[in-house]
Order: sequence, then C-alpha cells, then structure tokens
Amino acid sequence: MKLILSSCDFGNPTSAKFIIDNLCKPVSECKVLYFPNEKVTPKKIQSGMYETRLASFGFQRKNLYVASYFDPMPYFHLDIDVIYISGGNTFGTMKLIREAGLDKVIVDYIQKGAIYIGGSAGAHIATANISHVEKYDKDTFGLTDLSGLGLYDGILICHYTEERKQDYENLIAARKYAVIALKDDQSIIVKD
Repeated sequence: MKLILSSCDFGNPTSAKFIIDNLCKPVSECKVLYFPNEKVTPKKIQSGMYETRLASFGFQRKNLYVASYFDPMPYFHLDIDVIYISGGNTFGTMKLIREAGLDKVIVDYIQKGAIYIGGSAGAHIATANISHVEKYDKDTFGLTDLSGLGLYDGILICHYTEERKQDYENLIAARKYAVIALKDDQSIIVKD
C-alpha cells in the first residue's frame, strides 16, 4: 500500500512535483480512477471537465476514469494504477463515496497495489477519522459515520498554519490518533 497525501495535491507546484516523482510509473502512463468532490453532477462528468483538469497534470485522457456516483458499477473492476481524490468538502465527498458503495472499492484497489493520491479532502478521507475536520469543512450533508477509509491509522490537519496550531496540539494531547500537520506545500507518503 502506498498513499501520497497532501494539502494541495496538484494545486501547489511543490506538492505536484512530489506526487509525480513518487508515482509507480511516468504520469503519462498511469491509469487513474478519479473521484470528483461534492459539487459533481452528471452533466459535469459528461462535459469532460475532469479529464481536462487531469490532463493538465500530465495524465493521458485515454488512461482516465471519472467515477460517477450516479452509476458506480462500471468503476468496480478496472485495471488502474492510481486512485485520486482531490479537495472539496470532506463530508460531502465521503458521503457520495459511501452512498455509491465506492468506499470498499477504493480500499480494494489500494490493497491490490493502486497508489492513493489524496489532496485536502482526499487526504482526510484516507485517514482513520474525519470528525476533527468539521472545524474547517462544515458537515451540511448529514454524514453520521465520521470514520475515514482507514488507509492511514492517524489523522491529518491539512492547510496547517499558526491558526490551526491549537487544534493540532489538542488532537495530540487527546492521544486518540497519530496526528500530522501539513502546510499547503507539504506532502507525505504512507507505506505499509
């Protein structure tokens, strides 16, 4: 298992380079299953806007799959190298993933060797728990299960600044999870 977790994924040049340098093969050869954030609509998926965004990072359109929460079955058994979940509202994106039954699919792909790329919400979703994120993302989606995918057994504070220092210290003091703070230009790799 290999996770690449960051605050800004491809939105920050340092993070983008870190991700590309740590893929299993050249970016142009990676087959990617991308999970849009909570603002997704069937119309946006059909428009090709997500493929255009991913292609701007160096991925090839022929190697891209954009998961549809509205018709998830085609995404259950693909030959892919990378799962990518970018930013957005952590709770809304997690709710879409769970309701479509794609949470188990993601974990299965990672267990079979796909690399997980998570930026901000996508990074939080990979962790043990997302409840602390409510200070930064509002859960207006009614998510009741605040566990993450459990790919990383700790939690993250993305977009870390001095303003989030007290939150970081409180989470460490609680000793419930290992806590990592990531500034916008920082990324980590988690391997098992």
